[in-house]
Amino acid sequence: MTDTLITGVRLLDPAAGLDQAGELLIRDGLIADLGTGLGRPDGVTVIEGDGAVLCPGLVDMRAALGEPGFEYRETIASAAEAAAAGGITTLAALPDTQPAIDDPALVHLLLARGAATGSLTILPYGAVTKGCRGEEMAELGLLHEAGAIAFTDGARAIGGARQMALALTYARGFGAMIVQHPEEPSLAAGGAATRGELATRLGLPAIPAEAEAIMVARDIRLARMTGGAVHFAHVSTAEALALIRRAKDEGLRVTCDTAPPYFDLNEGAIGNFRSYAKLSPPLRAEADRRAVVAALADGTIDAIASDHQPRDADDKRLPFAQASAGGAGLVTLLAVTLAQVHGGALGLAEAVALLTVGPARLLGVGAGTLAKGAAADLCLFHPEHVWRVQAGALPGKAQNTPFDNRALEGQVIGTWKAGRRVFGATA
Repeated sequence: MTDTLITGVRLLDPAAGLDQAGELLIRDGLIADLGTGLGRPDGVTVIEGDGAVLCPGLVDMRAALGEPGFEYRETIASAAEAAAAGGITTLAALPDTQPAIDDPALVHLLLARGAATGSLTILPYGAVTKGCRGEEMAELGLLHEAGAIAFTDGARAIGGARQMALALTYARGFGAMIVQHPEEPSLAAGGAATRGELATRLGLPAIPAEAEAIMVARDIRLARMTGGAVHFAHVSTAEALALIRRAKDEGLRVTCDTAPPYFDLNEGAIGNFRSYAKLSPPLRAEADRRAVVAALADGTIDAIASDHQPRDADDKRLPFAQASAGGAGLVTLLAVTLAQVHGGALGLAEAVALLTVGPARLLGVGAGTLAKGAAADLCLFHPEHVWRVQAGALPGKAQNTPFDNRALEGQVIGTWKAGRRVFGATA
């Protein structure tokens, strides 16, 4: 592999507090040097960045891949294509596949298939319960030894309090966290939209927003009781965020992430039964959306995840109440986040931190940095370049985006994995 010098860029590494004009040298798949005045080593390939931002490859801590079992929705290869186009080089994959990732052999399979893409490191979540069915506990210790990054039942809440307490206790023994889909199951069952005037007017079965806060409150108490680490995924309501903020102030091992739909869209996006905007949790009222933005700015939210949930067209071409919940999010992760930068809610370094070092630290991996000697996993993007999201024309297999036909400001123009360009002009 020849040396590569990316020059004329804005180097942005929130992990190191770095934000300066400069250049970066890749050698043998690693970051050999960065800064200014690096010279031109013999045989180096020079890539002119034209003032674009060069940051660590994005770390997506929550995505469903479809494989194994739902390859008609997405495959690992198609997800890797979409991830590269979105600047994502590391991805934590949910375990609620078919079969579920409840066996060490399946953890090894996902690790190997991720490596085989050459463009994406896959960090498998292990299932908390066998089959993600909420019944018998999976062998968390064996899954951890095999390489499971943390434990969750994916889009299914861990509903039993005793079961959650046991999971927190077991995972604490080897320093792992439990990732919860925070939604009280009996309140959410059969629901399609957030309870309120809009759901009533559309005649949709509703989920009260309180279903999220009820589960968050319970699990904060369980974290306090067990000393375990709980992470709340795709948090979407003001009440839940207030509970998490207080738990952090108390020093409990409580963290959370959100996803772009919950700070960019509100329930009005479902319009007249627009199934691409049917998500889980459902889109919320405008006041909740604003609370999510505020929690990003004040540090209550630790990371932004894509919450990528691929769905086949037939899954969405149903009456709204029967259509599958979920939105594709890999390609749009960075650009939708940057809308908060352009709108003044976040600084650029803050936004990039939520997509790189924030999730990397939660997952306990060494990604998300431009440190010398680190793997050259890189994302090059123009913050001001405008592009339009077009379902049916996105990289990858999944096209069910809630941002269809949206003009977004901020475009990935290059992605490198271990020093090899996997997206962009010469990939």
